[in-house]
Parts: sequence; structure tokens; C-alpha cells
Amino acid sequence: MIDLFKKTVKTEAELRAILGYPSELVKNKVVNIIDNHIKDFVAKSPLIFISTSNNEGKCDISPRGDSQGFVEIINEKHLIIPERIGNKKCDSLLNIISNSQIGIIFIIPGLNETLRINGKAIITNDEDLLQKHAVNGKCPNLGIVVEVEECFIHCAKAFMRSSIWDHNTWLAKNELPIASKILKDHVNMELFSEAKIADLLKESYTQRLY
Repeated sequence: MIDLFKKTVKTEAELRAILGYPSELVKNKVVNIIDNHIKDFVAKSPLIFISTSNNEGKCDISPRGDSQGFVEIINEKHLIIPERIGNKKCDSLLNIISNSQIGIIFIIPGLNETLRINGKAIITNDEDLLQKHAVNGKCPNLGIVVEVEECFIHCAKAFMRSSIWDHNTWLAKNELPIASKILKDHVNMELFSEAKIADLLKESYTQRLY
């Protein structure tokens, strides 16, 4: 990469010379407990993104979504994220086993600000904790428990610039990427045609959400 990009920023001093320093508001907005404001935000969020890395520093970001309030606040320092049925690749979970640090972004539809929570995570299979997260009679086998270290509101600029909530900026359906086509080319196996993958995706989305 160094050969490709000659002008790079390598030190904090260089970075600060270009961008400057955060304001007093930004420097003091971080809290280390789940207060009533954090509880309210989490209770209204149906979609989060979790960031993890392994002990080599290789990173992964993965979405988790469900009905509003699917992330449960246990107490002022802990929350739990139910782990629904996935593709069994287990990227996030394997990372947590390797490195407990986790970052989470909580999103509320229509709101441009987001909530960020950073902390340490463990994986639980405690049925007493997970039973209340059952949907359609199906209890998740695992949950991600997070010990909160930082909570703070992230400003609205990214969502404002992207106009993400403005339906007028959305692509027409026929312009959207097609997952089955992408997977067919990436998997590149005769066994999996585009039609076959489309059927597999449909079955997964309609029969195995929980």
C-alpha cells in the first residue's frame, strides 16, 4: 500500500495538524454507564451493527436486527444481544472468543443521530437469560453479553449527507444489486446456479428467521 499511496498520514501529530482537536462538548459526551437516555435509545432501536476483531487485529462488522428493544438492558453496566439463526460462519462469535473487545452502533429509523457503545463481550448459553428472547416459541441458543465501557451519541452528519431516510434518494428496485447473482459469481460452482441460490435465499428468509 505504501508504494501505491505516496502521501499518507503516519502519526497523531500529522493527523491533528490537519484535523485539529475535538471540542469540549465532544470530549465530555462519553458516559460509562447505561443511564435513562441510553435505555430509551436502545429500547427504540431495531437495528445494530457490531464490530469485533480477532487477536491478530483482523476486523469484522455484522448487522443484528429484530423488533424494537430486542437488545435487553440487564443493568447499568451490562446488556445482552440475542443471537438469531445465521449462516454458521460465526465471524463475530469467533472474534469474541479470541478478543473480547466489541463496538456497537444502534440505529433508530428516521433519526440521524446514532448511539455508540464500546465494551467487552462474552458469549452466553444461559437458558434463563435467553428464554425471554424467544420468538414464535423458538429460544436463541446463544447471546452476546456486553460489559459497557463507553456510551455516546454520534452526530447526524453521515446520515444527513447520505439522505438515508429520504425515500426519494432510494434506487428503483430494478437498479439494486441482486444477491443471488453476486453469490453465484463469487461461489463459482456449477452446483449453485443463480436460480438455485435465489431459492435457497428465499427459503432462508421465509422459513428460518428464528
